[in-house]
Amino acid sequence: MEPLRQRTIRRDAALEGVGLHTGQTVRVRFHPADADAGIRFVRTDLDGRPEISATPAMILDPARRPRRTSVGVGAAEVHTIEHLMATCFGLGVTNLLVEINGDEVPGLDGSAFPFLEALKSAGVVEQDAVRQPLVVKEPVWAEEGAASLFVLPSEEFRLSYTMSYPHPTLNAQFFSRLNPQDTFEQELAPSRTFCMVEEVEALRRQGMGKGATYENTVVVGPQGVINNRLRFPDEFVRHKVLDLLGDLYILGRPIQGHVIAVRSGHSLNLKLVQRLRQVLERGYEGGIPAVHVEPGATHLDNTLIQRILPHRYPFLMVDRIIHLEEDVRAVGIKSVTINEPFFVGHFPGRPVMPGVMIIEALAQVAGILMLNKRENLGKYAYFVAIDGVKFRRTVLPGDQLVLEAEVLKLRSKTGQMRTRALVDGKVVAEAEMMFALVDGDGVPSA
Repeated sequence: MEPLRQRTIRRDAALEGVGLHTGQTVRVRFHPADADAGIRFVRTDLDGRPEISATPAMILDPARRPRRTSVGVGAAEVHTIEHLMATCFGLGVTNLLVEINGDEVPGLDGSAFPFLEALKSAGVVEQDAVRQPLVVKEPVWAEEGAASLFVLPSEEFRLSYTMSYPHPTLNAQFFSRLNPQDTFEQELAPSRTFCMVEEVEALRRQGMGKGATYENTVVVGPQGVINNRLRFPDEFVRHKVLDLLGDLYILGRPIQGHVIAVRSGHSLNLKLVQRLRQVLERGYEGGIPAVHVEPGATHLDNTLIQRILPHRYPFLMVDRIIHLEEDVRAVGIKSVTINEPFFVGHFPGRPVMPGVMIIEALAQVAGILMLNKRENLGKYAYFVAIDGVKFRRTVLPGDQLVLEAEVLKLRSKTGQMRTRALVDGKVVAEAEMMFALVDGDGVPSA
């Protein structure tokens, strides 16, 4: 089988429209991107033109931004990216620079088709780089109430979706395709977002759906579709598949497996994306461990972390770094097990991770962000201040901590960081920290 090649567009393209939730008019420009760049958003309306990668590490908590898929870093966010991401899936576009002058991708007609037309008009070209698939070797799943989402081992990518709502127009619908990319343009791209008529006012009271109309949203009432006509008899399930494909594309890898969905939406889709990311992080990539390189790379394993930090067991609190942008941001992982030494004496019989240890784990990720530069190798990063500490949830054995550190200020000898720890996409702790950099044999000044 021929290896999959990465793709980008041949020339620039642009679109303008209204955001479905914000109601604001936004202009989007698409530009070609180099191999391995991924899909990146640039907020041209914000100071410094912050860049946000469409990767699992950048996904925003769906509870904060419901009924859409959003990514962000710091104060810069981009919402409702799922239809554009699904279009990139359909065209096999892996590298794309998206300039946007607002915080929500335009809704256009409520489907992916206008995005597909724009990118096709720009031309899609293959690049001299290979796309590595994620080969699913064991079942991976996520559940929320009556909704479930599975990925099972398979020789090819297949997606099957079952939708069922207690409404005569939205009764059981089923869609299944082998390699849905092959028929994406004809079967999925034109399908539009939908909602129930009784949801409309509630959504607007919550600040959502300000740009939704009967033209860009299929509104379903007691007697059926209101002021509109369906493009497919089963347009509802097709749009659910469209959203799922867009959410899965944030993983950054084509999936070799059978995705089986029952009533899933964005929240559950993104939960599965994070589970699949864990599969990648554990190195189950076709049986080949992930390759790690010297400081300056975007990923660090435990061995490389120990070259940067002076900490050792039992006080080394970071298992690996999964995202590293020099002088910008770092994301680390800590798998919390029942064998952690602090569980012996901290609430014996009902083990809870001490908050100070969560803060220490965050500090170590922040320290890595400061120290992973050639000019800082051999130095120590000492705590000098901490502010705004909040503990929001308990951390228990079996949890996986996602540890984020973002640079607020960085000078030659000091650094200020915003940090937060998450479990299953929910914040468990956060704090702002200040560090002083000193030589390996130095002592920080008061």
